[in-house]
Amino acid sequence: MYHHIKQLMYTVRIGTPDPRFGNMLLEQFGGENGELAAAMQYSVQGINCDDPERKDLLMDIGTEELSHLEVVGVLTRMHLKPTKTKRNAAETDPLIAICGGGGVSLRNSMGQAWTANYLKITGELDVDLRSNIAAEARAKIVYERLMEFTDDPGTLDALQFLMTREITHMKAFSLALETPGKPALSSGKLPPTPGLVDQYFNDSTGIGDRGEPDARGPWNQGNGWEFVEAPAFQELLSVQSGERQPSESDGGSSSHENGSSTHKKRAGGAKSSKSK
Repeated sequence: MYHHIKQLMYTVRIGTPDPRFGNMLLEQFGGENGELAAAMQYSVQGINCDDPERKDLLMDIGTEELSHLEVVGVLTRMHLKPTKTKRNAAETDPLIAICGGGGVSLRNSMGQAWTANYLKITGELDVDLRSNIAAEARAKIVYERLMEFTDDPGTLDALQFLMTREITHMKAFSLALETPGKPALSSGKLPPTPGLVDQYFNDSTGIGDRGEPDARGPWNQGNGWEFVEAPAFQELLSVQSGERQPSESDGGSSSHENGSSTHKKRAGGAKSSKSK
C-alpha cells in the first residue's frame, strides 16, 4: 500500500528558472536511467521475489525511487514553468510548452515516451541485483553530468542529494548480492563447463603498427586463469611452428605457404586435424 506524504524527501529551491536545463532534467524523470524506470524495475522485481529479506530491500528502494521521481518532477517543473507563458522560453521545446503546458510528462530530454522496455527484470534474484547495481551507476553518472550544466545553487544541492542516494543504493544492492547462498560469480542453476570457464581468450592481438600491446591484470591472470593466446590463430601457429604436421585433410600442403593452405582449409570448412 502506498501513502503519499505531502512533503518532498528533499526540499527543492531554485533561483532563476532555466527552461533549457529543465528539458535536460526530463532525462531523469522519464528517461531510460531515470527515477520512474528505477522505481518500476525494483518494485516489480520485489513483487516477483521469493526471498523475504531481499523483497523488503527491493520494495524499500523502489518506493524511495518514487519519492525521487517527485523531487525530480518538482525541480524540472520549476525550471520549465516559463515555457507556459513566455514565447522565447516556449520555443526551447514546443512539445513541452504546447502539449504539456510547461509541465513534466513521461518523456525523456529528446521527447521520446517512457517505455517498459527500459526495465531489466529476469526473475533471477542475483541477475536482477546485478542489473540494479548497473542501473544505479548509470543514474549516478547522469546526475553528475547534469550538474556540469547548471550553476544554480539550489538545483545543485538537490542533484547532489539524488546522486548520493544512487551510490547508497548501489552499496545496498552490492551487499545483498553477496549473501543469497550462491557462489559470487554464478548465475542461474546450470554449472559452467569445467576448464573452459577459467580460460581467458586473448582475442585482441597485435603490437606496434598492428595494434596496442596486450594488457594483463586480475581479469586474465592469477586466480586460476588460463591465458589462451589468440585462439582463432592457434591452428595456424601450430603448423608454422612445427608443433603439428599437415594431415591429408590439409591437402598435404607445406606449412610454409604464408598460411595460405590453412586459410583455404578454414574457408572451405574442412575438419581440423588433430595434433600429434
